[in-house]
Formats: sequence, C-alpha cells, structure tokens
Amino acid sequence: MVTQRPCLLLLTCLLALAAPLLAFDIKNLYLLNGTLDDIVNVPPESFQLDKGDKHVRQVRDTAPHPSAVHGWPKDCSEVPTGSPSGIYIIKPAGLHYLLVYCEMNVTNGGWTVIQRNKKDTPVTWAESWSTYKYGFGNVRSEYWLGTEYIYQIAKQKVYQVKFVIQDATNTTKFADYNLFSVEDESHGYRLRLGSYTGTAGDAMTSDNPNKVHDNMKFSTKDRDQDTYSKNCAYSYEGGWWYSACYSVRLNFKGGMTWGSLCTGNCKSSLILIKPAPYC
Repeated sequence: MVTQRPCLLLLTCLLALAAPLLAFDIKNLYLLNGTLDDIVNVPPESFQLDKGDKHVRQVRDTAPHPSAVHGWPKDCSEVPTGSPSGIYIIKPAGLHYLLVYCEMNVTNGGWTVIQRNKKDTPVTWAESWSTYKYGFGNVRSEYWLGTEYIYQIAKQKVYQVKFVIQDATNTTKFADYNLFSVEDESHGYRLRLGSYTGTAGDAMTSDNPNKVHDNMKFSTKDRDQDTYSKNCAYSYEGGWWYSACYSVRLNFKGGMTWGSLCTGNCKSSLILIKPAPYC
C-alpha cells in the first residue's frame, strides 16, 4: 500500500488539473499528452488558482476565446485571423469538444490538421479499426485525429484537402484537392476527392486501379475493405484508403511513400483540411 501512494497522489493531481477541461467533455483529451497550458483557446474561467488561492494564473494575451454569440469554432477555419498555430478546442456541429492542431501559417491559415507523421516517429501506425476511429498519437507531434472525427468535421461544409510532403531531399511539396469528404462508418469511411493541383504529383487519384485511393474504403489490420485478395493494411502496417494496394502510404512507421516523388523515403507528411473557398 505504501508504494502505491505516490502513484495515487500523481493521478489525483492530474485529474485535478484536467477537471476544468473534462467539464467540456473533450473526448480526445488523451492526444494532448502533456500540460494543458499548450491549448491556445482555453477560456479564462478554466484557469486554476495557485497554491493558497492567492494568485490566479494569467490568461495569455494571444489566447482568443469564444464569445457568447459565436460559440466555439467548428473547425480551424473559424479561429480568428492572426491567431498562432497550435492546439485548439473545437466543437463540430452536433459533436462533443475535440482537441486539434490548427495550422495558421500555410496558405492563408485556418487548416485543421488531421494527420502528421515523421520518418523517425515513435508512433506505431499498425493500429486497429477502433484506434483509428477515435485517433492516436500526440497532437503536438505525430498523430491521427480519428476517422470518425474527420468524417464529422468534413460533413459540416464542402471541404478541400492539402497534403504536405517532405521528400528525401528535404524539399516540401504540396498536393491539393479542391474537394474532400469521407463517408460514414457504415459505408467504410470511403474517401472522395476532387481535382488535383500542386507540386507533389497526383498520387491519390491514379489511373491504375491497383494504386488508386480516391473512392476507396478505409482499411485497418483487423478490418479489410480494400480490393486486394489479401489485407493491405496488415501487410503494409498502417490504416489507409487502400485499393490493391497503394501509391500513397503515409500512415506508416518509417519512410513514407507518395507516388513517384518518394517511394519509401519520404521524411514527413501533413494532411490539412478546411472549407472550400467557394462555399
């Protein structure tokens, strides 16, 4: 019993610190994996008194918080212009609160990060359907937001997507698709993409039926929905919208692949979504 007391005390302290945010019912709070101070738009009332209740931690000058009129942002496009990139609380329509990373510096900002990966990541991407569904990793670094949450966010409006790929020479390339949507779980989280522009090459909508990812259902090691005779996700160690099997492999521990740009030696990837400009 004596040896368990320090662990119990630590758990009690962590729960006490998280209590103000837990009141928001943030379902993916586990993605934070660290101090709550990194959340940019934590409202002032969630800040705690210091020991002795003599001082209140100061609200950061750069921390905008929702007004009573506008409410919480539904995605990162509703974060005020001029806000820094970082971790934000959002509340998609009809859903609970979520933690996401908002990229405010790339192409006019307002992008919700749904995936980030690096070649030397500690994250294991060979995860189950349920793990992919609700997300994993660390929102500060490499993570998957969650297939269900991606669907819930992207159904709010007509969205676009930007893939940011760092190739083997450390050159950053882009692949933009002017439409992006994911069908619900009963339809396998099937991916729908629009037309391509960019510098990375159109690797997602290949003419080769064995390597196309557009219009494919999502597959994991324990739920095979690809068009291959075997399980691509099991064989290639990561969930994705496989056909038979891939031109793109970004959810992978090690060198990633994007078409002919980098085949197994991409150094990093970033997937960003936001509402299309004409909607």
